[in-house]
Amino acid sequence: MSHLMLVGGGARSGKSSFAIAKALALGERRVFVATAQALDAEMQARIAQHVRDRGESFATIEAPLDLAGAVAALRDVDVAVIDCLTLWLSNLLMSGRDESEIDAEVAGLMRALSAASFDAILVTNEVGMGVVPESALGRLFRDVTGRAHQRVAARATDIYFAAMGCIVRLRPPPIALEPAAGETA
Repeated sequence: MSHLMLVGGGARSGKSSFAIAKALALGERRVFVATAQALDAEMQARIAQHVRDRGESFATIEAPLDLAGAVAALRDVDVAVIDCLTLWLSNLLMSGRDESEIDAEVAGLMRALSAASFDAILVTNEVGMGVVPESALGRLFRDVTGRAHQRVAARATDIYFAAMGCIVRLRPPPIALEPAAGETA
């Protein structure tokens, strides 16, 4: 595996823009692996905006369920942005997979990333910092996501956390504030 970067944070915190900016600096052959599904008009508009934001700089692969397979199939790539882990986990839950099946899917993703010859930037939402979800499904999603984050973070060479438009590098040390997308150092 080359570098595995984990970029997490809250909704609209700047994490995807930061991941795209990082990828632009890591090579000319770029792939964006999208896990979102356009199931309604609002999500269609969000996806279209993301496509416009990243422009022509990335080939796009859609992988709402078989993320490990999509990553394993990548060839002639310098860097892949995978956006996002939490949507993928949600897709797996909503497709009827149970906890053990999802844990196996995450293990498969980690094997694919470990075997990759390209740098990977994995974007995710931090979901464990709020109130305890009201529903059993919400709690299951939070728990599955927390375990997946731990597994990815254990292997990640670089970890960034986005909050309120600020990007904090957690690994490698020292912890430091990074320039957000569009800022200069």
